Amino acid sequence: MIPTLASNCSPWTPLSVFYDGAGNFLHYIVFSKTAHMVLIEPRIIADSPVEYLRAGIGDTIAKWYEAVALTDEIKQKPLSLDIALHAARLCRDVLLDKGTEAIESVRNHQVTPALVKVAETIMMAGGMVGGYGDEYGRIAGAHAIHNGLTTIPETHKFLHGDKVAYGILVQLALENKYDEVTKLLPYYKELNLPTTLAELGIQEHVKEAIDALSEKATIPEESIHLMSVSTTKDDVIHSIQRLEEYVVNHITPGSP
Repeated sequence: MIPTLASNCSPWTPLSVFYDGAGNFLHYIVFSKTAHMVLIEPRIIADSPVEYLRAGIGDTIAKWYEAVALTDEIKQKPLSLDIALHAARLCRDVLLDKGTEAIESVRNHQVTPALVKVAETIMMAGGMVGGYGDEYGRIAGAHAIHNGLTTIPETHKFLHGDKVAYGILVQLALENKYDEVTKLLPYYKELNLPTTLAELGIQEHVKEAIDALSEKATIPEESIHLMSVSTTKDDVIHSIQRLEEYVVNHITPGSP
């Protein structure tokens, strides 16, 4: 496998996601084996569209928040899960530290140590989280919100990682972890990751959109129900509404 984009961990992860022709999420399949080898050529990544790297960062930061949500009640963790959680923490820490520099590298079509580190983190560390953690290192609330957003036509022009990044904020709101939301907001603004529904193109019929995405995000088979907090449709609706108000009150006009 020679990836041309650093937009997610798919080159390394034994998993395929399926959508219908309109872009709505259908299901995913987990395979028993990964690719035999993944070769990353940094010059290819440096020449890729910057939007895909930004989406990859958004998607991969979710590894930490979703893995924590899936494992916080497991008292005695096996070593494989400890490795997965370490990789998930690396995903968050490296991308928060090097993400902005890597984005600038791609804008300038330059191979830099930051870009190499970020690309490796998205694909290698990102893949390790699910590889070692299995179902405890895959997806939780953030990806369920992504799947709900795919039912809203206005969001179809946005990349997977953009919608997952917004899903992280909704998941944190569900968990009442607004201190983490506060930490992430300046970084999101710096990278131009979406923090509100309006930034995902949803500016009309907002109430109906929230209802539809919450309905989809909480169908019985969705990963949001693997979390240890209440995750009903109404819980998601209220969390989205609270998040919208919180973001407006914590980001001043004209801030980056």
